[in-house]
Amino acid sequence: MNGRTVLERFPAGGPRGSWPAEEFAQARRLEGLPAEVVMDLATDMFLVVVRRGGDAAGDAAA
Repeated sequence: MNGRTVLERFPAGGPRGSWPAEEFAQARRLEGLPAEVVMDLATDMFLVVVRRGGDAAGDAAA
């Protein structure tokens, strides 16, 4: 997770049809933050993150 700030964590086992991490990230994007959702396999959590330093080019490893 180099170069990223975690805004919020959500358990992967949410209710069926519910996407709380995506909804949270969308709300942050509407506020102007380039938030995205990534999966942390080690903790089985969805993380809403913002890249630090404007590194939007992409570091594919999450």
